[in-house]
Amino acid sequence: MARPHGFLYVTHADGTVRITHHGRPATTLHGGRAEQFLAEVASGDPQLVMARWTGNYKRGNERTARDHPRNRG
Repeated sequence: MARPHGFLYVTHADGTVRITHHGRPATTLHGGRAEQFLAEVASGDPQLVMARWTGNYKRGNERTARDHPRNRG
């Protein structure tokens, strides 16, 4: 499985954290959620943490979804 990449985060003076993926906004965290995210990023792989927090990571069902009759074109 490929590792996530392309995520960046910026912490603002008011405590807000903005996460982008390949330059596009992915999510904005405020208050306690922002603090929890920053603690998790400091202790783990930042790319994996950001992928999990944004919900942008592979779930293992991509091939199944691609092969579904509704998605064939």
